[in-house]
Amino acid sequence: MDLYEYQARDLFESYGVPVLAGIVADTPEEVKAAAEKLGGVVVVKAQVKTGGRGKAGGVKVAKNPDEAYEAAKAILGLDIKGHVVQRVMVAAGARIAKEFYFSVLLDRANRSYLSLCSVEGGMEIEQLAVEKPEALARIEVNPLTGVDKDKALEIAKAAGFPEDLLDAVSDVFVKLYDVYKGEDATLVEVNPLVLTEEGDVIALDGKVSLDDNASEIRHPQHEELADKATENPLEAKAKEAGLNYVKLDGQVGIIGNGAGLVMSTLDVVAYAGENHGAVKPANFLDIGGGASADVMAAGLDVILGDEQVKSVFVNVFGGITACDAVANGIKGALEKLGSAASKPLVVRLDGNRVDEGRAILAEYAHPLVTLAATMDEGADKAAELANA
Repeated sequence: MDLYEYQARDLFESYGVPVLAGIVADTPEEVKAAAEKLGGVVVVKAQVKTGGRGKAGGVKVAKNPDEAYEAAKAILGLDIKGHVVQRVMVAAGARIAKEFYFSVLLDRANRSYLSLCSVEGGMEIEQLAVEKPEALARIEVNPLTGVDKDKALEIAKAAGFPEDLLDAVSDVFVKLYDVYKGEDATLVEVNPLVLTEEGDVIALDGKVSLDDNASEIRHPQHEELADKATENPLEAKAKEAGLNYVKLDGQVGIIGNGAGLVMSTLDVVAYAGENHGAVKPANFLDIGGGASADVMAAGLDVILGDEQVKSVFVNVFGGITACDAVANGIKGALEKLGSAASKPLVVRLDGNRVDEGRAILAEYAHPLVTLAATMDEGADKAAELANA
């Protein structure tokens, strides 16, 4: 789960990371009141989960409450890369002397943590990595030892911080890592981390991504951070059913058992779609090992609720759950859904008890179900049906 900036700010503050005062507002009137409360120069910042807010006009400096009011009128309702601004944060202004960059993230490729740090903050890190890779320090962080004072100093020195700032910035790095570890995050990023003219080091903008796998048991309070209003309704429905579902922008619904198989199925369907009107996968849906009638019905119910879906490809390899159990699950799901199941299904079964599974579906002979012998054949047929 990605957090809004104001949520990251509040989280930082709870761990002792130096931040500026900030007030969340939903209307121009609330923004004006917040500016009056903070006093002085403020910054009105769009709260959207995407980058490039400043370039899109989503960040404006206001010298007084009236300017803040006008800034809010311009920002609220603004479309930034498909994200419509519903809320802003009014932040206290700062006299910035220098801008830096710091992050700690999960390095999946190396099965470790990684800290990225630079004395050249403010710009997008991807742009910096391409244009000036020598300005970006990459320091591996051992998950067992984390970022203590010594490690923080190593990161700061590698990034090229001057001697007189090493102690101050390293203290902030330690606290930011505390956020990362304490909240089971996969990313904690500050861009920019600033040095003010008064000599303070402050986290001016923050991005935090939390590991959903840790939320339910270790951090139930994270549920309060979810934005239900902007959550995709299909993804919310799938989450309630305990399904691993991600909405995509395509026409062929995908159901598989196992993340690797589903990922492969997405590729095969996308490739097959090139020959059938450029149709694409509509979702990622992993039903796991238990393809019972209830699980299959829940998966089909979610996929068929997507108006973009024109056909469904069920691609299952029987292992612990045998193919005859999967076939009975599909049969039970169609019976349970009744008239709600109105789009063609292509089913490919393989593995444990495949002959028995195919026989069950062949005997069932549902008019919406087409059996496919191979994954390629199934993907091609599903793409053809979606394009019909």
